[in-house]
Amino acid sequence: MKPEDLQKLVTLAMPYGKYKGQLIADLPGQYLNWFAREGFPAGEIGRLLALMQEIDHNGLSELLVPIRKSMMLKR
Repeated sequence: MKPEDLQKLVTLAMPYGKYKGQLIADLPGQYLNWFAREGFPAGEIGRLLALMQEIDHNGLSELLVPIRKSMMLKR
């Protein structure tokens, strides 16, 4: 994981599927767990989904709160 990956979780939207347009950080846990069971897509999106699944699964979503706040201030 790179530090900028956490920033990407709160700024990049899901590019396809049922949750297209929703921020990766806001995807439901069951959707992330489905990817964990079925396989994450290749490339950056898959890497970010896997990271978000780990964060969600381990109850660490609060780590993203300060990053979200800093992104809001930059707007």
